[in-house]
Amino acid sequence: MSGGVGVITFPGSNGDVDALHALRDDIGVPARLVDHRETDLAGFGALVLPGGFSYGDYLRSGAIARFAPVVEPLRAFAARGGPVLGICNGFQVLTEAHLLPGALLRNRTLRFHCHWTHVRVETAATPWTADLDEGDVLRLPVAHGDGAYYADDETVARLEAEGRVVARYCDAEGRVGGEANANGSVAAIAGVASPGGNVVGLMPHPERATDPLLGGDDGLRMLRAALTMVAAQV
Repeated sequence: MSGGVGVITFPGSNGDVDALHALRDDIGVPARLVDHRETDLAGFGALVLPGGFSYGDYLRSGAIARFAPVVEPLRAFAARGGPVLGICNGFQVLTEAHLLPGALLRNRTLRFHCHWTHVRVETAATPWTADLDEGDVLRLPVAHGDGAYYADDETVARLEAEGRVVARYCDAEGRVGGEANANGSVAAIAGVASPGGNVVGLMPHPERATDPLLGGDDGLRMLRAALTMVAAQV
């Protein structure tokens, strides 16, 4: 398959089929699962690291997955400017692999969170948010135990200055703060981008919000960007 989207799956991933279905069936873009042992990512227009519990989240969430064979070609893909989206556990893997700054810590409640939340889009300057407007509010589900984004003050200041905060937790009206930031993320950060903007980590699950029958379809507004990415590779 040339120019499609690769969904990288690790032992313990559980959002891989959700992402594949959303991309292939709801969005209509060519996509296939990519085994963690694969080392050839040539031909893909974009890559997605899905949610789940890679390697059972032993040691730390994403800490073992960073050593999987597929990660080195993933690094090369990202270095060439290829679009990468890490969702939930995928976000954790990207921070552990140092493709994104910061870390995902235990929720401040010390409990697993599984509910719908709102996020405010902070930048349209990434391939994954290019079809959105700054200030757009999306309603998306979360499902995580280690979802509190953390980075030191200097790193957060750099992310803010460089426009690399992709999304923040907010209420339905787009107001940031208070109970809207349920997991206690620093600066209510729900997603960040790499210096080039092509690598994005997002804690909520857009791939699980693609059909009103399942509670909402705001995830389509983000994932539809994959059509543009794949078309650019044809």
